[in-house]
Amino acid sequence: MIASQKPNVPSGGSSFLDGQLLIAMPTMRDEQFARTLVYLCAHSAEGAMGIVVNQPASHIDFTDLLVQLDVIPSSERILLPKSAGAVKVLRGGPVETGRGFVLHSADYFVENSTLPIDDGICLTATLDILKAIAGGRGPRSAVLALGYAGWAPGQLETEIQANGWLNCPADSDLIFGEGVDTKYNHALRKLGIDPGMLSSEAGHA
Repeated sequence: MIASQKPNVPSGGSSFLDGQLLIAMPTMRDEQFARTLVYLCAHSAEGAMGIVVNQPASHIDFTDLLVQLDVIPSSERILLPKSAGAVKVLRGGPVETGRGFVLHSADYFVENSTLPIDDGICLTATLDILKAIAGGRGPRSAVLALGYAGWAPGQLETEIQANGWLNCPADSDLIFGEGVDTKYNHALRKLGIDPGMLSSEAGHA
């Protein structure tokens, strides 16, 4: 599930949206992305890769995953630090849903495994970070996403031009915050958009 190497993502550039949040518009045709927020980990001419940050993975607990992946034996579950129990498991997107990706604060970094993204947020997809979290040596903030969202070259740009997505700067609350169900409206308000107005406008599209 968690790979042994750095995730393969397109290299970014200053004219791209790395580190931004994509907000799905009501006109979004793909039901998998309805009312989603996607944190863009990489965006370049080669394509884009991001993690959905507001869809919980139902019936999956982080501590259960640690046992399933043999990071800890079941008997040691009770010894886990409180911070490990607080890590949320998300449905990160429809690609490679059996693979885990940890978005986390920049106070944890492993050379050749951790991808720095923007504003103190990093991505690590190796077992090292799960072992660190289980041992109380992990990042201050983290979420584990199963799967990711991916776009071919030019695909995301086309979707944005077709009014499928808005984008806004990311912040730690939108990525790591408690209120998963309220993140979508929070992101819209960050852009000065009333979610109710957006919904009603979509009905007349």
